[in-house]
Amino acid sequence: MTAGTLYIVPTPIGNLNDITLRALEVLEQVDVIAAEDTRHSGILLSHFGIKGKLWALHEHNERQKAEAIVARIAEGQNIALISDAGTPLISDPGYPLVSACRAAGITVTALPGACAAITALSAAGLPTDRFLFCGFLPAKQQARISALEALVSEPATMVFYESPRRIVDTLQAIITAFGGEREVVLAREISKQFETYLHGSASALLAQVQADANQQRGEMVLMIAGAKLDQQTIPSDALKLLKVLSAELPPKKAAKIVAGHYNLRPNDLYKHTMADTTE
Repeated sequence: MTAGTLYIVPTPIGNLNDITLRALEVLEQVDVIAAEDTRHSGILLSHFGIKGKLWALHEHNERQKAEAIVARIAEGQNIALISDAGTPLISDPGYPLVSACRAAGITVTALPGACAAITALSAAGLPTDRFLFCGFLPAKQQARISALEALVSEPATMVFYESPRRIVDTLQAIITAFGGEREVVLAREISKQFETYLHGSASALLAQVQADANQQRGEMVLMIAGAKLDQQTIPSDALKLLKVLSAELPPKKAAKIVAGHYNLRPNDLYKHTMADTTE
């Protein structure tokens, strides 16, 4: 008996036309569709005329259901995993199932598609050469501030998901941890009718969100600019390695290698190299 496949299928985060032809094909052909919310997913499937058997797979039952799904796939069934919106496992259920399938030697095929974090980042106007996806921040304010304070020196653009009822508290926490001048972008209702991008300092965004109740509604992606490095904040060991490598390699390649080793932004190192050559 030939085992089946687990398909990871992204679904639209807003506009239903964002679903891919391949996603529709897979959802039509699989034996079972494991969904985060069967009622929500039932509406999506009905819209596209797909009559698949839905199984509930959410954060409260996924570890128990994983064993049964692995058994079905081992018997030859093909199963699709979907979440309420976007790509499964990205701050959504699915990790225990995928891990169990990998451990059992079952084929896992991930389809490309909608992801709120990547979509928001691509339109935010913040650096994308290095970014850090952080999911949801802690619910309690002090824990939220502590989590942000641990990222104060992070040079990469930071990407978070946030709920509308916590957005004001989170912006206040950002000001406490990073200061009011740190650059922030709030993407709201991506690919929906009221899609909005707010861009500015943390203090300016807080004032704007507090003044407009509409900016406290809908699905949100919050992005924070990384810490800006200058010659004084780049570790001396990194500068030494950069100098050695730059003598043997093209500047951009040398900067990329050093950046990866010291968790720095390649552009900062490249600019430092260019500044040295012009002096």
